[in-house]
Amino acid sequence: MNHSLTYTALLAASVAVLAGCASRKAVQQGVGITPAPVAVFPDSANRLKLDVKFHVPEHYFSRRNRLIITPQFIAGNGTVDFAAAVVDAPAYTKKQMRKQVLEGLTDPLAAGAIRQQRAGQAVELAYSDSVLLPFEATDGRIIAIVSKDGCGECTGVDTVDIGTVSNPVTLIEPEKGLELSWQEPEFVIRPKIMEGRGTANLQFKINKYDIDLALGHNREEMEKMTNTLRPILDDTLATLKGLAITGLASADGSLALNTRLARNRAASARAWLVDHLKGTRTVLSARMITADSRPEGWMPVVAAMAADGNADSVKVKAILDKYADSNDDVQESYIRRLDCWDDIREKYLQKDRKVEYVYNYTIRSFTTDAELLAMYDKRPDAFNEEELLRVATLAEGDDRKMEVYQTLTRYFPQSQVAANNTAVLYLRKNQPEEAQKVLERMKDFSPEMLNTLAATYVYHDDYERAVELLQDVKLPEARYNLGLLKAKQRKLQEAYELLRPFGDLNSAIAALSVRKDQEAQDMLDKLDDRSPRAEYARAIACARLGDTAAAREHLENACTEPALAARAATDPEFATLDGATTGIPSNANHTRP
Repeated sequence: MNHSLTYTALLAASVAVLAGCASRKAVQQGVGITPAPVAVFPDSANRLKLDVKFHVPEHYFSRRNRLIITPQFIAGNGTVDFAAAVVDAPAYTKKQMRKQVLEGLTDPLAAGAIRQQRAGQAVELAYSDSVLLPFEATDGRIIAIVSKDGCGECTGVDTVDIGTVSNPVTLIEPEKGLELSWQEPEFVIRPKIMEGRGTANLQFKINKYDIDLALGHNREEMEKMTNTLRPILDDTLATLKGLAITGLASADGSLALNTRLARNRAASARAWLVDHLKGTRTVLSARMITADSRPEGWMPVVAAMAADGNADSVKVKAILDKYADSNDDVQESYIRRLDCWDDIREKYLQKDRKVEYVYNYTIRSFTTDAELLAMYDKRPDAFNEEELLRVATLAEGDDRKMEVYQTLTRYFPQSQVAANNTAVLYLRKNQPEEAQKVLERMKDFSPEMLNTLAATYVYHDDYERAVELLQDVKLPEARYNLGLLKAKQRKLQEAYELLRPFGDLNSAIAALSVRKDQEAQDMLDKLDDRSPRAEYARAIACARLGDTAAAREHLENACTEPALAARAATDPEFATLDGATTGIPSNANHTRP
């Protein structure tokens, strides 16, 4: 049935109109309704479905009039109209038909109107319709406005009390109840084994292996090696475990000769380092360094030719592929036969000879909390991820924790725990944008991070995106938060199923929302929570289960919070409580529309 929704008329104005209209004509016998009264609960889409039967008595309205029955949802701050039910008397039907023929009248209500067969006849009118409630609507009443003048205005107005509407799920506030996934991993002491590597591009005289600092950039390259190793040898927390120097044998010339020459050049680099690192805390000896060599092969030549756009690189590459199982000498014999050999020798054979080095060392582990805290202020660079996470756990106050996590992120930018906890700290400061930035720069997401990222979307009222993120996360906090969001979306059964295992206040409210009243009361009985919101939920459960005295007591406790006192003043859950004030303090202004 098509209808329009309105949510603009204030309740006070509605009541005044109804009172004025009712005074115009007293009705001995009004329109009846079954079942009466009805209790209606919004569905998962926050829609109210009304299924009733109206009973129009004999001679209730004139043979020349139209009867219009308009059900309305009435809350404290407005109304929502259902579609109108229409009954036309015989003379009214004839009059409208004449107007259609003579005046071209269009009657929007005619298609759905019930027509009396004879004047004064009683009518049984089955009615079914639904309306969408605003999400802020918490409770209210459903009445029907009955007009007998044919135009839906005030002539002969009567009102019919249909029932009540309760929406306890609105007591759930996802924004205030989100479970954030704070992480404090168990501290595990792990050896801190570090590794580094570098390359020195050196030049040597033909068939010589002594390092001549006057050639090329030899001095800069060797000083770069010493400057890399010196801090490790001087560090009181570090222990060098090994240094391997490898000379790369060039592709052209005899493989055997080049391999021997490359090994000697690596040995020269070793001797140079031993001589120039004598003043360090750890004395570097030749026994600590291995010197070796390996063929460089022809692939660097192919790469240089391709980078230069030389088409002959394809020919060289074809030889390397064909003789891949042979050594450099075999490959070179075929490359030398190419027309482009002179070009290769002049342009693409490297003049520099590479010396590679790989070093590894350990850093002393910090094992006690006191040592961790003391060393953090001195040498945060000497910490591994586990040690920094432990310092963050020991840090007092959110600001100090934030500083440690930011330090951790600087040294370990993909630390999932640091990213997650930093985002949680930003959310505690109500800075969801900063939290989102921290998380979105990560490459991979842990379940905890997904839960925290979803929370940032909730802060921006993007519930759909938050639900999407949480849908497949098995983390308990994520399942709980998903339940809160389903409640926000009025997907009541889903919210109930998700929240039920937790047995807390929100779980009880979800149970009330799907009419699991006894289960809700059992949950509430186990809780120590005596907050106004918990007391309000207890009042609903007790009222539904017929414990009037307990309902009054819990409601009085709940009404210490002004917002709940205002809600209680119109909540139909408490319509059956004894007494005019139902136990609510006078400052709650408990009146009913």
